[in-house]
Amino acid sequence: MADQVLRCDGLRKQFGDRTAVDGVGFSIAAGETYGLLGPNGAGKTTTISMICGLLASDAGEVEVAGHRLADDPLAVKASIGYVPQEVALYEDLSARENLDFFGRLYRLRGSALRDRVDHALEMVGLDTRADDRVGSFSGGMKRRLNIAAGLLHQPALLVLDEPTAGVDPQSRNAILQSVADLGRQGMAILYTTHYMEEAERLCDRIGIIDEGRAVAEGTRAELVDLLGETDHVHFSASGRLDALADDYRTIAGVEQAQAVDGSVDLLLHGARRLLPSLFEHAEDLGVTVQSVDIDEPTLETVFLHLTGKALRD
Repeated sequence: MADQVLRCDGLRKQFGDRTAVDGVGFSIAAGETYGLLGPNGAGKTTTISMICGLLASDAGEVEVAGHRLADDPLAVKASIGYVPQEVALYEDLSARENLDFFGRLYRLRGSALRDRVDHALEMVGLDTRADDRVGSFSGGMKRRLNIAAGLLHQPALLVLDEPTAGVDPQSRNAILQSVADLGRQGMAILYTTHYMEEAERLCDRIGIIDEGRAVAEGTRAELVDLLGETDHVHFSASGRLDALADDYRTIAGVEQAQAVDGSVDLLLHGARRLLPSLFEHAEDLGVTVQSVDIDEPTLETVFLHLTGKALRD
């Protein structure tokens, strides 16, 4: 794909007798947020370190913004904004002074540096605290400033390694909003998290790794479909419910439909895809639908099924 910003393939890393990463590969397009999920020790941070050129791989290829890591490591690193798990800031300096320092490392000077610093601070919602000492910031504010430092050089790929770990709910929401905004602006984002709801909210595609190997990849819907489980839909309604249940059983994808006490209960595949058709059938039979409840397999269910572990294990 012409709009691929990151392409990695066959990444492998061995530490002594232990294989930390074994053949992991994926791609990320411009404007796409890719979630890399796995239990503790699955190989996520090792994979990220190899992509960013911080750790040499034993095998595999990495290409970022058209540059191969093996051929031009400096160009690859210049195309990446890396935000590590640990906050990397100077607490005795102000937010602006921190960003000025990091901007100079990227060889930014004069008005270009000032503009980038102002934009980065505004992007993470810290423009009103620009001149305050970082040591006075909350943990969440420090993490937001850490993200700003990764944005200064306008990277093609932003790598966020658990950016909301240990922050308060308000800062967490601000970080998630900033990440969503960056994706809408066309930035490619590689995102790891221990919070499944963040992956549900932010990620266009998700890769799941376990014990160093990629075990599944796809959109949320595609991953849920891997389970082959049915969705449960409950219609609260009035009218010819027995006839509606009979009618629903003729629809492809509906496994069961039963009218019970002012409602119709269904077991089916692809509930959200079939909802328009379900409503049309109800309208054709003169049935009035008061409410609809959908219970479908979650991403957490998929993760447990594939790895046998919870995301935070």
